[in-house]
Amino acid sequence: MFRITSNHLAISLTINAPIQKVWNEIAQWENQGQWMLQTRVWVTSDISEGVGTQISAFTGVGRLGILDTMQVTKWEPPFICDVIHTGRIIKGTGTFKLHEQTPGITRFDWSEEVLAPRIVFNLIKPGLYVGVRISLARFARQFR
Repeated sequence: MFRITSNHLAISLTINAPIQKVWNEIAQWENQGQWMLQTRVWVTSDISEGVGTQISAFTGVGRLGILDTMQVTKWEPPFICDVIHTGRIIKGTGTFKLHEQTPGITRFDWSEEVLAPRIVFNLIKPGLYVGVRISLARFARQFR
């Protein structure tokens, strides 16, 4: 039997935009599908920002893919948003943190704690890392 463990994945990048502008874009959940690879995102709760907001993200092609459901557990604009993944397949937590480096430069730190057997995580980690890295680079490019 495989033992479920917490597995960490993190990516940081610098964005040439003020922190509030970056926050305003990242917090538009439905727009995330414009820069996240093969992903459609929608809000499933009555509220669209703040603690308790529920979001779903389907990543895949056509009907083949994975549904990731999550709920916001921490909301401190324009600095931090934490979520808990509540789906049947994807479990764990996610965080994005914004740090103002100068008035026009923001560092974006994205991280996930994925609950999965270590062997499974090690198999999916390279693809997950590359996919998120490409997605975040696409997000940063919209500020050029």
